[in-house]
Amino acid sequence: MTLNRLTLIGFVGGDAEIRTNSNGSQYAVFSIATKTSWKNADGAWESRTEWHRCVGNGKIAGFAATLTKGAYVHVEGELRSREYEKDG
Repeated sequence: MTLNRLTLIGFVGGDAEIRTNSNGSQYAVFSIATKTSWKNADGAWESRTEWHRCVGNGKIAGFAATLTKGAYVHVEGELRSREYEKDG
């Protein structure tokens, strides 16, 4: 059995953008910031913020279009990655 499920709870980094793909259907693109905090060896708190690019299709795109910067969201879906080559 395999499972590709991801849950993110965090804040939207900027207003969602609505885009249209080659077959005419719309999708929404937005980013979510999540934060991890821990105590270091000296007992002081440290933190790291991770940014996640999210894409919503279909009915989710319509809802995601209403998201604005700073909105607190809980997103579930599958994780996808891609590779690219940098010129130069």
